[in-house]
Amino acid sequence: MLRHLARRAVDLTGAGRHRIYSTAAANDKKIEVFVDNIRVLVDPGTTVLQACAAAGVQIPRFCYHDRLSVAGNCRMCLVEIEKNPKPQASCAMPVMNGMRVKTDSKVTKKAQEGVMEFLLVNHPLDCPICDQGGECDLQDQSMAFGSDRSRFTDIAFSGKRAVEDKNIGPLVKTIMTRCIHCTRCIRFGSEIAGVDDLGTTGRGADMQVGTYIEKMFRSELSGNVIDLCPVGALTSKPYAFTARPWELRKTESIDVLDAIGSNIIINTRCDEVMRILPRLNEDINEEWIADKTRFAYDGLKRQRLTVPMVKDSRGQLRQAVWEEALMAVASKIAQCQSDKIAAVVGGLVDVESLVALKDMLNRFGSDNLYTEESFPTEGAGLDLRSNYLFNSSISGVENADLLLLVGTNPRFEAPLVNARIRKSFIHNDLKVALIGPKVDLTYEYQHLGDSTKVLDEIATGRHPFSKEFANAKRPIIVVGSTSLQRPDSVAILSSASTIACSVAKPAQADWKVLNVLHRVASQVGALDAGYKPGVGNLRNAQLIYLLGADAGVVTREQLPSDCFVVYQGHHGDKGAYMADVILPGAAYTEKTATYINTEGRAQQTLRAITPPGMAREDWKIIRALSEVAGKTLPYEELWELRQRMYDISPTLVRYGELEPANFFTLAQKLMKSTKTRLSSEPLDVELKELQQYYMTDSISRSSQTMAKCVAAVKADKAKNKY
Repeated sequence: MLRHLARRAVDLTGAGRHRIYSTAAANDKKIEVFVDNIRVLVDPGTTVLQACAAAGVQIPRFCYHDRLSVAGNCRMCLVEIEKNPKPQASCAMPVMNGMRVKTDSKVTKKAQEGVMEFLLVNHPLDCPICDQGGECDLQDQSMAFGSDRSRFTDIAFSGKRAVEDKNIGPLVKTIMTRCIHCTRCIRFGSEIAGVDDLGTTGRGADMQVGTYIEKMFRSELSGNVIDLCPVGALTSKPYAFTARPWELRKTESIDVLDAIGSNIIINTRCDEVMRILPRLNEDINEEWIADKTRFAYDGLKRQRLTVPMVKDSRGQLRQAVWEEALMAVASKIAQCQSDKIAAVVGGLVDVESLVALKDMLNRFGSDNLYTEESFPTEGAGLDLRSNYLFNSSISGVENADLLLLVGTNPRFEAPLVNARIRKSFIHNDLKVALIGPKVDLTYEYQHLGDSTKVLDEIATGRHPFSKEFANAKRPIIVVGSTSLQRPDSVAILSSASTIACSVAKPAQADWKVLNVLHRVASQVGALDAGYKPGVGNLRNAQLIYLLGADAGVVTREQLPSDCFVVYQGHHGDKGAYMADVILPGAAYTEKTATYINTEGRAQQTLRAITPPGMAREDWKIIRALSEVAGKTLPYEELWELRQRMYDISPTLVRYGELEPANFFTLAQKLMKSTKTRLSSEPLDVELKELQQYYMTDSISRSSQTMAKCVAAVKADKAKNKY
């Protein structure tokens, strides 16, 4: 019932338009419309506002948004339509053949000026102190479409309307007196985020937007309402009163705090990150970003490693110069046997550093290169890229009609993938099933239990759900990387591969069924570069090189007492505590670097600020160490290193391109040759609740804002007894 109500509400959204009117579009039945005497041909069902946009005419709007349902309540988009007695709301009015729209007539201008005048009657004069100043839709549209004078004289009587501010958490600041009731935030919460915390109470002048009762806006996507709000009613609480938009330098980059690779804009001032905003990319994150991406930037300036450090004779780390630190590491490498040197890389490492570290250790005769995240290597293992990628692509989720989630909670492991799933659930009647713990995914799903037996029964056709898989036209399976950390990971991946091959349709050779959802940004790049997943046996290691390894997978207790530990990274986190030498590296905002997201798409960060203190880019540190150690790597510039990456795999430098993976049938046959059994232990996930989402890596663990979020969720949970 809820799904059908939601579908009716979003029938005219940008996401649903193409699907609803696809039949008419396929028949090429175009409608002729005249916008200011400009002839335009549009599809049936197109709104007047969209027809005007096709003609190159801008119509002012506050409530309308391409990705949200049509509300039609701000009335700013009123236009004159010939033969209509009064102006019409263009966002909600479908076009008719021969319709003539006048956007620059006296009637249209008077209507728009009148609506703007009513909006400004109760809007406070906060522009000089408002964080939205300089990028405010109300400012821009009042200048372009409003009147040139004010007739407001009621200040001596009732005055302007005032509303009490709401406390909805540590991320979004509310100044509700500025609210113009566009309801964008409410529609975003209900339709995109799947959290019905926001709503309206009262009518007319007493109408208010809020959370009904005082509570936190409990969503991992809550920060997007800041971008959606056309006025200064909802602004960023951590960013409040810190900068003006015209002071900021904008750098296009990507996020690395999960494996999605959301496109972002980093705003900086005086070599400091001031805020992070989303950047449009229809294939990955659309125009949304997760809260950790948006607000964890304050962790970039706390707990930072800024100088090299070397442990002295008393076992205490002391500051050193680069030459001393590099000589200490190089001399120790010279004393070690080649097979007793190992490296472990973490989840935030870029491909350039991965390739440089691998080349250096290979020159010393060592091939002990590991990632913190594990992955099954039996059968086809890592030889076939299709085994470890999100093969359907992130945007491809919208084309699926059946989805099986295995041992994953995409809401917190990959919030933007979960938003895509919810979008397809609402618009396309996507049916979702889950094998794993019962969690809140923000949409309805069929819970098949948490036993691995269910996976085996579906693979062998003995489960009732097998019939639904067989009848589906475009099914997909998403296996979470959490479930592939288990001892029976080979059997889990083999069963998923068997299901995928059994339901694959020969007529749809381009449709990929099997997908792996990774949690960390570096994993796919490391597997592409030739690293071994999971930490191997380090009992006999004489030297361990930890490159950003902060997940706590490697502990001092695992290592011999005389093992020499080198830590290279940007934060003083778990890996730095056990180090004999610390080499300070650069964070993702401080370097131009390559990352491969979970679907295998190469993207790059761009340097927005300089590394603090004596910190340097990671691949340059490794290059300098190789020279000091007498095994100089053959590249000095970034383009030379990227040529080396191209030699390893051309996909590593084809930025923005998605190369489809193949050989699924071969991979499944090789998987069958492995003799492993599913464990009786139930499938589980690490991130089950919102409070566990905020602090999962060295940057977010150093963020005060993320710590406040964890405390706020716990307090809200205790207060409202969720």
